[in-house]
Amino acid sequence: MSSRDAQSASSVQYEPGEHPPALVSLGSGLQLVVLGITSIIFIPTIIIRASGGTEAYLSWAVFGAVAVSGICTALQAVRLSRVGAGYLLFMGPAGAFIGVCVSALVEGGPALLATLVVASSLVPIVISMRLALFRRLLTPTIVGTVNMLIPATVLPVVFSRLADAPQDAALSAPLTAVATGLVIGGISLTAGATLRLWAPLIGVIAGSVIGGSLGLYDFDLITRAPWFGLPLGSWPGIGFDLGPAFVGLLPAFAFVALIGAIQTITGAVAIQ
Repeated sequence: MSSRDAQSASSVQYEPGEHPPALVSLGSGLQLVVLGITSIIFIPTIIIRASGGTEAYLSWAVFGAVAVSGICTALQAVRLSRVGAGYLLFMGPAGAFIGVCVSALVEGGPALLATLVVASSLVPIVISMRLALFRRLLTPTIVGTVNMLIPATVLPVVFSRLADAPQDAALSAPLTAVATGLVIGGISLTAGATLRLWAPLIGVIAGSVIGGSLGLYDFDLITRAPWFGLPLGSWPGIGFDLGPAFVGLLPAFAFVALIGAIQTITGAVAIQ
């Protein structure tokens, strides 16, 4: 064993089969939630806002994303036959779905999006049943190339949100975006491994402070919003109109689900 491997092994406090104290587990879980809650809330918010969705649907989307992510993370932490990895593997929405989800909402609304999500969810199930085959077909080079190209489809949707700033604060949105990007980029490029994990959250906090000082926040809306309760309105439901819009978008959803499944598998392998 090399000195680097020995040093890495000495830093491991608990083996996979050991059970750390409850307070340690609780602290680790809280850190994981704080690090991941940003993407869980932001991704559906960007999708609904960019597609012109209602506030009621946005509340349902965020509620569903948080609830499903929590349930799936809990299932991953246990191991019941073929269900669960047995490790602390955070589950949440993937940014790769932003572009296709916006297209689905524009083409057919929430019902079409729900139908496509349910249909594409079968892809990870099929992959898990034939994992060895798909790992030979989808090499790290292929998956890595696709991961680098996916942001190209997401950036137009994200940048379109800059135009929604109030007219009297036209420069506030780009300034806030630049400041947020600089904070995240600076921490990611210069900080240590531990602090880099917190770069997105620190960037969001810094951007929120700057945006608030420039008048981008409606603080009255924040104070009026309830802190506890169920989403507004009723559940949008699932559509059964498998028309041209569904057929046209299904391959894109299936492909993105395929990439997301491979990323999850890669994360599970890295943990081991």
